[in-house]
Amino acid sequence: MDATNALRDYALVSQRNEITEHHIYSRLARVTRDEANRRVLERIAGDELRHARYWQAHTGREVAPAWPKVWFFTVMGRLLGLTFAIKLMERGEEKAQGRYSQALGALVDIETIVRDEKEHEDALIAMLDEERLRYTGSIVLGLNDALVELTGALAGLTFALQNTRLIAMTGAITGIAAALSMAASEYLSTGAEEGEREPVKAALYTGIAYIFTVLALIFPYLVFGHYITCLAVTLSIGILIIAFFTYYISVARDAPFRRRFLEMALLSLSVAAISFGIGFLLRVAFGIEV
Repeated sequence: MDATNALRDYALVSQRNEITEHHIYSRLARVTRDEANRRVLERIAGDELRHARYWQAHTGREVAPAWPKVWFFTVMGRLLGLTFAIKLMERGEEKAQGRYSQALGALVDIETIVRDEKEHEDALIAMLDEERLRYTGSIVLGLNDALVELTGALAGLTFALQNTRLIAMTGAITGIAAALSMAASEYLSTGAEEGEREPVKAALYTGIAYIFTVLALIFPYLVFGHYITCLAVTLSIGILIIAFFTYYISVARDAPFRRRFLEMALLSLSVAAISFGIGFLLRVAFGIEV
């Protein structure tokens, strides 16, 4: 690919990306409730439109936005937060445009413009202030504790009781009680801190994350008939929750994914295995038959 063709293809890809981002940022700005975030998003949307017109001057063509992408990232922004959706979008663009980087090595002016625009956009994105990200620590606390404690408890109960309904009921009681305890602890802990986080909101985020995890983990015991099948599905759900939230944090916080995921998954599975063994030993020791 020669420099002229590389520039033409790069300009078309960039023009499409910029006009697509303009529509994404505009739509996110319209749905956000925070006035400061709305102003930032509108400013980025305006920049993206200006960038699209810059590339249009090079291509001489009208390029339609990628509407499926506009819809997808708008929905992601509403469901999972502005920061996650925007940073996920930026990751995708870096991969899509990476194949042009070698061919564009000689085009110093274009590379400088692209780099400056990216730095400006990153600075604006850093200005976004989302409540859910301020309380990420509380959510992580609820998820981590529920995953480790309840997978262990359910594994132990599974072999000790061998009755899916009884296991579900015992797990639900244990989990909800633990959720209330964790929420209370987070309230007291946050109240003792000096920061922007509010104790009531921190407690709510922790408690809701814990209860959500409890419901997801006991669900298989209400659906499947065999207790071993229930345990296998529960552990799989636990791994999926760990993978999803670890990926969410890795994107929204620019944190490493693999190490955190492996650490959390290994911890949960290890506790479950130990608890399963303890349940077996207690069942034999007490001669329990349910």
